[in-house]
Amino acid sequence: MSIIIQETKRCMILRSLLAVIVNVVLILPYPALASLGDDVTTIQADQVRMKGTLRKTQTNAYTLHEIKMPKGTVVREYVSSDAKVFAVVWQGPFLPDLSQLFGSHFEHFSQSVQKLKSKSPRLRGSLLIREPGLVVQTGGHMRAYFGKAYIPELVPQGIHIEEIR
Repeated sequence: MSIIIQETKRCMILRSLLAVIVNVVLILPYPALASLGDDVTTIQADQVRMKGTLRKTQTNAYTLHEIKMPKGTVVREYVSSDAKVFAVVWQGPFLPDLSQLFGSHFEHFSQSVQKLKSKSPRLRGSLLIREPGLVVQTGGHMRAYFGKAYIPELVPQGIHIEEIR
């Protein structure tokens, strides 16, 4: 009996979490700064906006810009050799501003979430959107959120998306 109650509570928490994530993402009116598909020069504006510390790591195939926000959330922006942000990853106790990270792709993301919600109103757990031009994986629970978004055609050749984390 207690197992059933615990499972019911877990399902309710996951449903509530997903509802909060979707609602927060859909109502944030912030302008985009550095974001998917944008130029690398806007990353510094992200750092200022997030009030975080920036660390940059260079590899042969891309440059990783990691911003650690004061409350612990870490955002990683992956930049190709042609200076375009091809992927963003986040992890931490608070969601970053996804409209800021997704930029012009935020509308595509919002529409995809709405489509998923219309097909499955009781959507819960992790979210996966895999469409031409945008892939988003997100999930977690209160105080432990994570996600990854990328533009498949901008991922540098030879990079396996599993390497991006």
